[in-house]
Amino acid sequence: MDITALRNITYGLYVVGSNDKGRPTGCIINTCFQVTSENPIVAISMNKNNYTHEVIARHGKFSLAILAEESDTSLITDFGFQCGRDKNKYATHEFSWHNDVPVLKGKFAGHILCEVLHIADNETHDVIFARVVDTIADNGTPMTYAYYHNVIKGKAPKNAPTYVREEEPATSKTPTPSGKRYVCEVCGYIYEGELPDDFKCPVCQAPKNCFKEI
Repeated sequence: MDITALRNITYGLYVVGSNDKGRPTGCIINTCFQVTSENPIVAISMNKNNYTHEVIARHGKFSLAILAEESDTSLITDFGFQCGRDKNKYATHEFSWHNDVPVLKGKFAGHILCEVLHIADNETHDVIFARVVDTIADNGTPMTYAYYHNVIKGKAPKNAPTYVREEEPATSKTPTPSGKRYVCEVCGYIYEGELPDDFKCPVCQAPKNCFKEI
């Protein structure tokens, strides 16, 4: 089955955050939709392997930061391609606590605070239905998934509902006179040749200092 048509379904990008026994944790998701308008309910899709999914199921509350085109792109690197099980993703980002969940500071298209109602099993993913208990307005331009792919040149991490396996491993096509190879410690992208000083990973946007020679 050719699933390329599914890429034309409209998505946004969000940082979903929760409370891991007093420690903030979160990840990037691209599937959120409003289910009802009165006493609003929203639903998000999360891979069962995500540590944030485990925390939300336990804590019963989460926040959604709606990423904007003006948002710091390091949020995508930190929250989209690393695991909160062994890393505090909020360590380098300002945030505050609201309704017992972390809310990021910075430029966004708004924040939504939610309390879980029920969770529907969908094989590899769960759909989490939640009541909206509060919102925080902002005036950023919502970042669509198309903008993320076409402008930022980002790709979906393996746990995303829209992940598509590459036909070939992600690797640089740069000539390799030096014979050197570097691997991105965030997402595993391999670069061949000398790394330019201003280099950023084309997959996760991680800077040069996140690459290790192999």
